Amino acid sequence: MNSIVEAVYYHAQRQPERTAIFFEDRAINYRQLYNDVEDFARGLLAYGVQSGDRVALLLENCPAFVVAYLGTQLAGGIVVLVNTQYRQGELSHILNDAGVQLCVTSAAGRESLQHLAVPTLTTLVIMDEAKGPASWRTIDLASGADVNAANAHVQSHTLTLPTPEAPAVIGYTSGTTGRAKGALLCQRNLTSNIAAITTAWRWTPGDHLLLTLPLFHSHGLMVGMHGTLFNGASVTLRRKFVAADILTTLHNDPTITLFFGVPTMYSRLLAEARQQGIPAHLPRLFVSGSAPLSAQMFNDFEHTFGQRILERYGMTETIMNLTNPYEGERRAGTVGGPFPGQEARVVDTQTRQPLPAGESGEIEVRGPHVFVGYWQRPEATAEAFDSNGWFKTGDLGWCSNDGYFTINGRARELIISGGYNIYPREVEDMLETHPDIAEAAVVGLPDSEMGEQVVAVVVAKAGHRPPSATDIIAFCREQLASYKKPRQVVFVDKLPRNALGKVQKHLITRQLHSA
Repeated sequence: MNSIVEAVYYHAQRQPERTAIFFEDRAINYRQLYNDVEDFARGLLAYGVQSGDRVALLLENCPAFVVAYLGTQLAGGIVVLVNTQYRQGELSHILNDAGVQLCVTSAAGRESLQHLAVPTLTTLVIMDEAKGPASWRTIDLASGADVNAANAHVQSHTLTLPTPEAPAVIGYTSGTTGRAKGALLCQRNLTSNIAAITTAWRWTPGDHLLLTLPLFHSHGLMVGMHGTLFNGASVTLRRKFVAADILTTLHNDPTITLFFGVPTMYSRLLAEARQQGIPAHLPRLFVSGSAPLSAQMFNDFEHTFGQRILERYGMTETIMNLTNPYEGERRAGTVGGPFPGQEARVVDTQTRQPLPAGESGEIEVRGPHVFVGYWQRPEATAEAFDSNGWFKTGDLGWCSNDGYFTINGRARELIISGGYNIYPREVEDMLETHPDIAEAAVVGLPDSEMGEQVVAVVVAKAGHRPPSATDIIAFCREQLASYKKPRQVVFVDKLPRNALGKVQKHLITRQLHSA
């Protein structure tokens, strides 16, 4: 398959009545899905979208998202994914940086966009999520008027399936340091990666995924939705994650075989299971990613649900890089090894030379899944690759003798105190074994004597008496080398997180500096 669009076309021809997407009270089969995609693509062409034009998607989870995503690519456009939680500053940066010409959104999204200054943006396509993907109208931003004439001419445009090298999607990095950069992926990046995932996780047409992850993120879209459509499988799509709903759905629908989540979702499922009990039917595979899964959470889930979560590692620029095995040991605290057809290694952060097993450095990856480059940032792109095509992930970690990678944190989050390298993940994992601590984040702050000092930001467990800072420091001193223990402990009600549950350490550091 040269593209995900082609995969949908293929399945629409061979199994047209098979349900692709279950959503609320609707069941959309592959024939209807592809017909909607074609109609949307012709509509875009009628409105003047040309090959290479950037089309932003600002939509909640719904079938209309899938139709707009695939329809844009079928029309030759490049999809720009936009987090629905973004506000004026973030929206303005992304839409201007990508030079977006058209934005597909909802009535609520229109309110967020109408006051932005984006010179290239001329048109809004308003999708009616309640009525389904076929219900949409177009607004000319210059006049504010609805434009409906193009619908009469949609059949006059010839459609061509995307080629492997066609630019497909721009996903913006989380922007934890500086402004977010747009990672451009072409169709072969998408198809090669999902083919590797299919092989590694034994994905088949008979699988049924329960998907609550946001589609604006690569985990939900480029793993969950891509995998379903690539394989001709089925997905039950939810607008958002609600733990009680997930357990009830699993109990009532024995056909569900896959569930993908982030650590905070698994934490809430565990809490809910203590109230509801464990469903009689469980998926064959639970996958976790987008943020580190603690060994404690891994073990607690196995004890409660009787299954070991499969943890994997990916990023916006590369989609999926590493995975624990489907068959074999799923090792707590690790992200396994490379997917089929992909490579990974650990290098020294200074010399960039490969390191032996057990030594910590920066993880680099190489393969057909790695993105084309950062949108209109040739210098940043050149800096991100070495001369042999290895991509510098910016993530720190090490690899065991038997090929399991462990991630310690981000290169920019590495704390150097008194000449010692301190990996925040190691300290965080230790803190979260404390019986009175729910979660913790570790950052470095400037220190005149040591260069940097370790600061632990801690959330106490609900219903527990918060431990003192002295107790926490003593606890760490007993478990870790003295130089790794926190010098300060800050108590908070919750840690700042993005939409996928990843802790936003740059916000923590900013708050600590301003305190």
